[in-house]
Amino acid sequence: MFLVGFMGSGKSSVGHELARRLGWEFVDLDTLIESRERQTVPTIFRDHGEAHFRRAETAALQGLISGLERNSVVALGGGAFVGEQNRQLLRDWPTVFLDAPAEELWRRCCADSSERPLRKERSQFEQLHRDRLPSYRKATVTVDTCGRDVSTICDEIEGILKLAGSGQHNYAARSRRGEA
Repeated sequence: MFLVGFMGSGKSSVGHELARRLGWEFVDLDTLIESRERQTVPTIFRDHGEAHFRRAETAALQGLISGLERNSVVALGGGAFVGEQNRQLLRDWPTVFLDAPAEELWRRCCADSSERPLRKERSQFEQLHRDRLPSYRKATVTVDTCGRDVSTICDEIEGILKLAGSGQHNYAARSRRGEA
């Protein structure tokens, strides 16, 4: 399963908890990119530009998908699901859009000390959010995260995808083969 959404939507925190609860592997695509590129995401943006980063992101996603051997929860970077090629790579996998209003996402990002290359001024942040929403809405499932704790969000995802206690913990692998 792949978690998509804007920066600050909770992809990493929800992903870690969901993977723990399901006994699945957790993968953060940005961490994978950093390992492959031997540079941090902010350094890649600064030294090589966003276009280079997006190419590295697609290559990392292709490699990840071709090598998935067990059920996994994958947190994508905020812009990964915007690219048509990436959405096509994910067409056979469940994707979950973690949604929240831009003002909530801005608040979360400002409270987080992580360096985010595309978090600049608030108006630019809100415009980028508006621009990406149509792509995020193409995900299999949308889950509202505003004002909700991680456990409640995970409960909802498990329920929607029929994962918790349903004997369907192999959802992602079956979906990939078109059996779900």
